Amino acid sequence: MTQTDLLAWRMEQDPVLRSTIVAVALLDRVPDWDAFVRLMERGTRAVPIFRYKAVSTSIGLAPPRWVVDPDFDLSWHLRRAAVPPAGGLAAVLDFARTAGMSAFDKDRPLWEFTVLEGLSEGRAALVMKVHHALTDGVGGMQITNEIVDFTRSGTDRGPAPQPVVPGPADGRSSALTALLWHLDTGVRLLRKGASAPVGISRILTAPLSTVRRLAAVAGSVARFTRPVTTTLSPVMTERSTRRQFAVLDIPLDGLRGAASAGDCTMNDAFLTSVLLGLKRYHALHGADVAELSLTLPMSLRAESDPLGGNRITLARFTLPTVETDPGDLMRAVRRTVTAWRDEPAVAHSSSIAAVLNLFPARILGSMLKHVDFVASDVPGPTIPLYLAGAEICEYYAFSPTLGAAFNVTLLSYLGHCSIGVNADCAAVPDLSCLAESLDAGFRAVCALGVAPGV
Repeated sequence: MTQTDLLAWRMEQDPVLRSTIVAVALLDRVPDWDAFVRLMERGTRAVPIFRYKAVSTSIGLAPPRWVVDPDFDLSWHLRRAAVPPAGGLAAVLDFARTAGMSAFDKDRPLWEFTVLEGLSEGRAALVMKVHHALTDGVGGMQITNEIVDFTRSGTDRGPAPQPVVPGPADGRSSALTALLWHLDTGVRLLRKGASAPVGISRILTAPLSTVRRLAAVAGSVARFTRPVTTTLSPVMTERSTRRQFAVLDIPLDGLRGAASAGDCTMNDAFLTSVLLGLKRYHALHGADVAELSLTLPMSLRAESDPLGGNRITLARFTLPTVETDPGDLMRAVRRTVTAWRDEPAVAHSSSIAAVLNLFPARILGSMLKHVDFVASDVPGPTIPLYLAGAEICEYYAFSPTLGAAFNVTLLSYLGHCSIGVNADCAAVPDLSCLAESLDAGFRAVCALGVAPGV
């Protein structure tokens, strides 16, 4: 595992920090089961990480390693179930949140897909459960493209890749693997140090600028890793292992128009909507907040990166809620988020994760459990997707709370934004109230993009 994968793996030593991603695809019909199995058989060959399991080492600081599961059984990972009569979307979300609260069998690859039948008008749903150590949100969408069709009748992808088979490294003892990892890590650190732009010659030729640069990086790293010791929300203070899911649907053009009108990004408009919703939610509980803290996953994924794995950094900072004008608030959000994206520490995300992995899980928990919320914006497909003859009509993602009161994830699909809310039941016992408040926040922001008189 990389250091960022390991961070997601180690977090859930504290069950409140369980790192499970759940996605729900609502389908216009029940997919053909045999075709679905064939699709997933090919998909797990195209994305080999779905056939790997994590094997822990017992020596030193070496992370678990991914090895081919010699007992890989596709039928164990693919399930079929039915919702109760008239259960509808509520029953699908209840199934999904239960899946999100359930631990993985870590002796197998860390994913499970379940087709839910029994929805009205012959519709169905696919609930996808994946451990965060396997991939992040953007990587998950790349993987999705390998396991879906682009027409109802299917997509010819050519001959299926050969399945991965165990290699020599898979049979190594944990002691040997750990030793080789330490040696390799040491060599890479030496090479990195030797090629670093801040070398002896630079110190001698430009001592002041070098010191300033080192100080800037050190200060930035300190800001990224500082503990958050106070929950700013006076309402969402409790934490537990219980979860509840809710969904919202927002027009993509509305949010995009608001962002354009304010010379901001979609993510700025998204965060502003959430802040306005939270301001309303707190007001309904008789509380007023001037700012709230969030964890914002920032994607570092490049086109050349392989499928799977985590290519993100987690920035934790505060955003204001005192602005009453949605446009002014969105511009304030833009300034803050831009400043954090430009932090020198972003380029050192893997090293920061390596340092955090040295701390006990309880220390990681103390750094995360006082954060008010997590917000993630994932660009999704712009064309219709199909699954074994069934069209994906709506697509929601529920990312882990990472110790916060709730996680809100925006996944754009076709002409709308599918928004999944994963809430800690202790922090948010009235999820319907939060969902209504968030919906009001999105409507207020979308109104910014509507021309006067329209």
